[in-house]
Amino acid sequence: MPLPASIDATLALLEAHGYLAARSLATAVHLSLHMGRPLFLEGESGVGKTEVAQVLARALGRELVRLQCYEGLDVASAVYEWNYARQMLEIRLAEARGGADLEAAGAGLFSERFLIRRPVLRALETGPGGAPVLLVDELDRADEPFEAYLLEVLAEFQVTIPELGTVRAAQPPVVVITSNRTREIHDAVKRRCLYHWVDYPDAARELAIVRARVPEAGERLARQLVAFVQALRAGELFKPPGVAETLDWARALVLLGRAEIEAAVVEDTLGVLLKYQDDLARLRAGGAREVLSGLAVMSNA
Repeated sequence: MPLPASIDATLALLEAHGYLAARSLATAVHLSLHMGRPLFLEGESGVGKTEVAQVLARALGRELVRLQCYEGLDVASAVYEWNYARQMLEIRLAEARGGADLEAAGAGLFSERFLIRRPVLRALETGPGGAPVLLVDELDRADEPFEAYLLEVLAEFQVTIPELGTVRAAQPPVVVITSNRTREIHDAVKRRCLYHWVDYPDAARELAIVRARVPEAGERLARQLVAFVQALRAGELFKPPGVAETLDWARALVLLGRAEIEAAVVEDTLGVLLKYQDDLARLRAGGAREVLSGLAVMSNA
């Protein structure tokens, strides 16, 4: 599928595949696609950063190649490694056949047929639908040495394999990098990317997201739960709920047959919204009822 020709077309493309983006985010996506630059998305967890890559892959008809980052991630897990088991088997078979075969086998041990392609290397290969979408998810969880390794990939869309040489993408992949900002990412990585901070949506956009993603929730319930979540984010929580939690809560309330929210059901289902005990304890100790009372006063004003 061709790239969207304008920011409005990018907004429409994302919306057609279930992602209601702010115009600023759609602008960043549009520029990234047309400039061929990686898109670095930073923000709190649950605000929809990862889904940008997933939606782009679906919308453009591209393969999604996901690299989930974690502490200790290395080149062998992220980029490539050699199939040592097959190499050893090849050597054993060559030994059984004798001299010339052994020499030939040794010369071919580090060839492509023994190469295991991990996500980064796979993303440099153009598939039937075009270059893949490479999602480097939660880069802040990886170690700094891996960040440094990524610089060649992000700048030149290539990987150097000492035994084979340089593998360069014929067509650059669409690259989306996400970070929850558990630590700062080095400036050298950010300079190679277009940057966008993905914030929590305002009430109107979050309500539109709930309507689109959980249409079985009634209008009254949708408005109430969005207002409640927005009020929680304005308070002092260790980890405010993200949009993902809002959608999960909407589905949970629908599953429970609720047409509106009440104090008792809110307290019973807070574990869908909040993931830290201190936040749960505070809301169950009267905080949830205070929020609901404040919303009732506002609606009656």
